[in-house]
Amino acid sequence: MRSIRARRPRGLIRNLASFTAVALSLQVTVPTATAQWTQWGGANQDWKTDAKGLAASWPENGPKKLWSRSLGEGYSAILADAGRLYTMYRADGKEGIIALDAKTGETVWEHKYESAPHETHVMQFGDGPRSTPLISGDRLFAIGVAGRLHCLNKTDGKVLWSKDLWGEMKGTVLNHGYSSSPVAYKDTVIVLVGGEEQAFVAFKQSDGSIAWKKQNFGNSYSTPKLINVDGEEQLVSFMATEIVGLDPNNGDLKWEYKHENQWKQNVCMPVWGPDNLLVFSSPEAGARALKLTRKDGKTEVTEAWSTPKIQFYHGNAIGVGEYVYGSTGGATGGPAFLAAVNAKTGKIAWRERGFAKATLLYADGRLLLLDEEGVLALVNASPEGLSVQSKAAVLEKVAWTVPTLVGKTVYLRDKKSIVALDLG
Repeated sequence: MRSIRARRPRGLIRNLASFTAVALSLQVTVPTATAQWTQWGGANQDWKTDAKGLAASWPENGPKKLWSRSLGEGYSAILADAGRLYTMYRADGKEGIIALDAKTGETVWEHKYESAPHETHVMQFGDGPRSTPLISGDRLFAIGVAGRLHCLNKTDGKVLWSKDLWGEMKGTVLNHGYSSSPVAYKDTVIVLVGGEEQAFVAFKQSDGSIAWKKQNFGNSYSTPKLINVDGEEQLVSFMATEIVGLDPNNGDLKWEYKHENQWKQNVCMPVWGPDNLLVFSSPEAGARALKLTRKDGKTEVTEAWSTPKIQFYHGNAIGVGEYVYGSTGGATGGPAFLAAVNAKTGKIAWRERGFAKATLLYADGRLLLLDEEGVLALVNASPEGLSVQSKAAVLEKVAWTVPTLVGKTVYLRDKKSIVALDLG
């Protein structure tokens, strides 16, 4: 084991990474305050929901479909708040930010705007939005595939202010599209931009003015995560070649730790677990756990373990107790395993085949899994092993968007459509 203290930030590094993956009911129950899904990862950015009473098994053709509709291309996850759903898409050459009625899937409002993908954009995975919007109070924040940030009134979709992160601000251009999602902190919204002294930018939510901008790290496809280290709030973010911790009040660097691969593909949001352990992973570089400790006003960082056998890519990972569960595998379309790893020791409890690369939610003591081929499954996962309760093909390829579960209704999205299923 080795211990380090905070080091100076490195220079901006060009990021040629893959994108993150980013990622609906006639009888749906209006979400409660705890059930609302207002940002990437849910209320606590941990992919967990308080939903109860899910059915233990489904009919052979899958859960009852409540409604479905075509949308547009994209991988943005679906937000849920007070009976409405919010997401992003691209259609007819324009990007769209849309609010839907959660009971019917009908459009409540939508804002369409011109924003072509960057000229270097890799079209292999389409040109739809990757980033997931953010709800903060009465405002909705959304970032398109070419780095256009909008702040809208969530009630009627009126644009309150906007920023061009790649054009106006000359941020880091990512050839698979802007993919990280915004994070709310106090009266600001924090986003990754890239460029000299603006790896992170905090905008005032009210008017878009800059509260602070700091650091020179290369931009990435991951989303910043708020954690609490021994009573101190920190913003942790997976950058192009390292993982870093900042003060969300002003952007000051608390610590950094090297973690890189040849493609600079650091995508999956880290898992913050018991005993101040931060677990993170990416292709080729494998997985690591860092122990964060506050001492004499500084954060000490100690590597607890590392393994090349766990490689979370553009999906997500979930911490349950002392274990982290996720879909591990390298290149898109390649073989994948569901895996369980001990967050304290790095010991792999198991790796199981049976699903393509998948995203996960934790609900009602079980994992809800959606693989990239459109197969939805309800599974029991523990350190002892994995057992599948039910599974069914419910979407078309490519299904990279993480499910959203509100009450007993799950909202799913493949590349071009959206569906609501009853899991009760």
